[in-house]
Amino acid sequence: MPLRQRFLELQAALNTHQALWRPSPFYIRHPDWFGQWPELADAALRLDEDTLTRLGEDPAALQAWLAPRLPVAAHLDALCALAPLQVRALPPTGPHFDWEIPLRKREQIDAFAAHGPANPAPLLEWCAGKGHLGRRLALTDGQPVSSLEIDPTLCAHVQRLATRAGIAQTVLCADALETAARQHVRDHSVLALHACGELHRTLVRHAASDGAHSYRIAPCCYYRGAGHGYAPLNRDADLPLDGSILRLAVTETVTETVTAPQRIRRRLARDQAWKLGFTALRNAIQGEGIRPFRPVPSTWLSGNFEDYCAHLATREGLPLPGQVDWAHWQAVGEQRRSEVRRLELVRHAFRRALEMWLVLDLALGLEEAGFTATVGTFCPRTLTPRNLMVLAER
Repeated sequence: MPLRQRFLELQAALNTHQALWRPSPFYIRHPDWFGQWPELADAALRLDEDTLTRLGEDPAALQAWLAPRLPVAAHLDALCALAPLQVRALPPTGPHFDWEIPLRKREQIDAFAAHGPANPAPLLEWCAGKGHLGRRLALTDGQPVSSLEIDPTLCAHVQRLATRAGIAQTVLCADALETAARQHVRDHSVLALHACGELHRTLVRHAASDGAHSYRIAPCCYYRGAGHGYAPLNRDADLPLDGSILRLAVTETVTETVTAPQRIRRRLARDQAWKLGFTALRNAIQGEGIRPFRPVPSTWLSGNFEDYCAHLATREGLPLPGQVDWAHWQAVGEQRRSEVRRLELVRHAFRRALEMWLVLDLALGLEEAGFTATVGTFCPRTLTPRNLMVLAER
């Protein structure tokens, strides 16, 4: 299916069913879609704990559970199904190639490097970190590599590791969002593995004039740099998205077992339950309302629920009554968390579709800038949920 057709069909399905994915059950206890899909709501709220955990950790199982209850789920699943990109063998790195990173990240880098054609032009590694990807592809393709990174400490690591590996790697210590950084793009094969939000979008916004040879982009964290809402990259985009929805597209980075250790899960569970308990207490005092939270310091979670609420009430300017049944409101929070977890499964049916829409928007933006774009996967989602890649060549 052509990219634009896939994009337009996704957009139409998302717009038609936005009542299911826009309202957050964290803030809205009974979303309007309850009236149109009462059986779906009832089935979600009745899920036992084991089934809930399984569906939350396995996107395929979730789609299978939703399919008979929500017909659009199968349609979205088909629109999101992409073949892996062309793969090639990589040469061994040798004893002096020092990774200094966890095995999972190394596997992601190798997968990114192995998918796509050989690079016939000099390489520019965008938001390079320690420059591992640039060195890997420089070794593979025999091309000089420049690595652009804003953090001076990481820039020093790039130089040290390049010297150790014997690879010609130029360090560009610069801000990718500054105009001056884009002078390095011309005539280069640009590589961006999990450059967050606006850091990858800025490449597309200026692709028509920057003169790159090609792009290889695996996007990540779409909400970063989109504080005033998402600014689309292609002419047919018509799906308003705010920061909370952009976060929905990547929620499995903290909910799936591939990336979240048990200690993090426990902390997130407590954080959500206590926030919901505080929200219920606040609504009882001030009336129902949607009041988004700023992030809560992790140290607040090390005490008890009463102390947590006292800290949060002070920050939010909420006067607390003299007598509060803290055990009651903590139990309310736990009950609300049970409901939220189940109703969020319905929203999760749309998160891959939202991410696919964002990636296709990027690809079509590059096509409108004069490139031929291909979209596919470069690794299984068990290695990283952010496994979509855009290849663009002139």
